[in-house]
Amino acid sequence: MDDNQYEHFTEKRPMTHKFLQNLGIDKLQSGGFYPGLLNSETKAVGNGTEFTVSSPIDGSEIARFKNASAEQLEQTIKSAEKAFREYQALPAPLRGELVRRIGNIAREHKEDLAGVITLEAGKIMPEALGEVQEWIDICDFAVGLSRQLHGKTIVSERPGHRMMEQWHPLGPVAVITAFNFPMAVWSWNSMIGLVCGNAMVFKPSEKAPLCALACQMVVEKALDSMPEIPRGVSSVIVGDRDIGRKIAEDKRFPLVSATGSTIMGKHVGKTVGARLGRSLLELGGNNAMIVSDTADIDLALRAIVFAAAGTAGQRCTTLRRVIAHESIRDELIERLKKSYGSLPVGDPAKDGTLVGPLIDEQSFEAMQAALDSATAQGGEIVFGGERVTEGVPEGGYFARPAIVNIQHDAPIVHQETFAPILYILSYSNVNEAIAIQNEVPQGLSSAIFTESMREAELFMSPAGSDCGIANVNIGTSGSEIGGAFGGEKETGGGRESGSDAWKAYMRRTTNTVNYGGELPLAQGIVFE
Repeated sequence: MDDNQYEHFTEKRPMTHKFLQNLGIDKLQSGGFYPGLLNSETKAVGNGTEFTVSSPIDGSEIARFKNASAEQLEQTIKSAEKAFREYQALPAPLRGELVRRIGNIAREHKEDLAGVITLEAGKIMPEALGEVQEWIDICDFAVGLSRQLHGKTIVSERPGHRMMEQWHPLGPVAVITAFNFPMAVWSWNSMIGLVCGNAMVFKPSEKAPLCALACQMVVEKALDSMPEIPRGVSSVIVGDRDIGRKIAEDKRFPLVSATGSTIMGKHVGKTVGARLGRSLLELGGNNAMIVSDTADIDLALRAIVFAAAGTAGQRCTTLRRVIAHESIRDELIERLKKSYGSLPVGDPAKDGTLVGPLIDEQSFEAMQAALDSATAQGGEIVFGGERVTEGVPEGGYFARPAIVNIQHDAPIVHQETFAPILYILSYSNVNEAIAIQNEVPQGLSSAIFTESMREAELFMSPAGSDCGIANVNIGTSGSEIGGAFGGEKETGGGRESGSDAWKAYMRRTTNTVNYGGELPLAQGIVFE
């Protein structure tokens, strides 16, 4: 980025620039490198391969990095191990106080953090603000959790004995994330992991390292006010796939949490499993909504448009399939076309924009390839799909959200394309609709719009949706942090965020206490 480009950037997004400047990561015009790894003990430029980060808004270069090397990864792991040995012994409410302060700093800089997300990930500002709010909310949740890491007491069969379960910190935890939620997914893992007593090592997507540095610097500010907390409890390491592979291979990470594509998750799961470590996988989704002939169509329409077109179709919970009753399918398509035609596509930093850019050219080409496949497989593109070039920043890959009329068994429908493509399918009875919903390999999120209590209860029953999320009269996206987030089948089976997902970040120990004067054996065994 030359000086003129830099001045243009600061004029358009002064709040984001000021925040980056406050964090010490503002030298966008200098050609200098940001750290490849970062914690309070060690701030170092990576000494691996160089890469640049471009804004999806206009394709301009916003930062340069060098990947961390294997030696620097080793240094980071050792720092995390050292911090963990001290941190695990601190009372959980004190760990909760750290997270409370992190949440307060994020709350104070909410708009600034959202500006970084918009700049680097291309989200419209309302959605970016919502993502930062997720971080703030999970901090609040985790602070309460810090006083509720409960075990249980179990009745012993032996006289004079008591059994109980305890939950203890697990160790250094690695968090590998995707570009589309560069702050929220890290926070779901790290705020819970910190309260549970773990040191957290964050490897962000190479497409969103600035967001990761902004997250880490917020943690740094909180750590500045708490000298009793070891400084290595949170680290960022910027690296390529090789660094990710080395993290998955390293037995010093008892847990690797990975969010991204199914292909990536299969590699991580296989590698971590080979050393009998734990992996928490939150992978792809091919989410469907059943729209019954009894549904409130106006309500369903609003849910469909946000779930399918929001974030330019780049959510794991994006609605990709609408399974409409055959009696309302044509009406629904016409109303969707009208709604899609009014969606403002453009600069995500501008007020009124509802659909921002795809992350890069590769994503746009993948969208076009999927649409070509859909057409070849008997589908009809009834709206959108083309690149938008008028009224948008030059250099960005903006696409008109697409609607495709197609059969449910077309192969492309069973694949996840990370783009705003909505397939319209039809059904004649609710059991057929549920079978169509469940026939894809992914199992993240699902929904039904119906006024029939029987249909709703069937959808949520064991014979209904096979997804980790099953909603009634609400869309597939927008889950709250109080519930565990994740899905089944090729979505990976992992759970992040609320409910009792915290147990994934801890180890369980069963204790038996003999408070009597004899030593009876279990199961009545006599050994004398």
